[in-house]
Amino acid sequence: MPPAPRTEPGKVAFTDVEPNRRRGGDLRVLLSPKTCGATAGFMGAGTLLPGEFVSEHYHPYSEEFFYIVRGQMTLRLDGQPVKLSAGDSFMVPKNVRHRMDNDGEEDLFAVFFLGPLAPRPDLGHVDTEELPGEGGLPQVGGRA
Repeated sequence: MPPAPRTEPGKVAFTDVEPNRRRGGDLRVLLSPKTCGATAGFMGAGTLLPGEFVSEHYHPYSEEFFYIVRGQMTLRLDGQPVKLSAGDSFMVPKNVRHRMDNDGEEDLFAVFFLGPLAPRPDLGHVDTEELPGEGGLPQVGGRA
């Protein structure tokens, strides 16, 4: 069960958040308007097993920042590959299509941040390919 919404600084552990697999991998929105009352953006972390990917999408209102903690991935920006490994960081500009593929031999663990927030949560992501996973999409804002 997700943590209760807050309006003051708070701690949210990775294990406090249910995994979301709709876009691929195990993605968890940790700090957001819904979990801690954030107003400037949202932060999360995710794991991709070898061969897993996060489907292509773009953000019309937000830049996305990645930091690779463990493993490696190919980030495809408008179809062009960029290799990222543990210790690398990268910023995806607004409106740039991107997809993350774990084409390595070990689990990938990455942290991501998006900001600024879209005017409404449903405007934050635009999917450009079929979503591989089941279930709903990650909950970033709105009411709990």
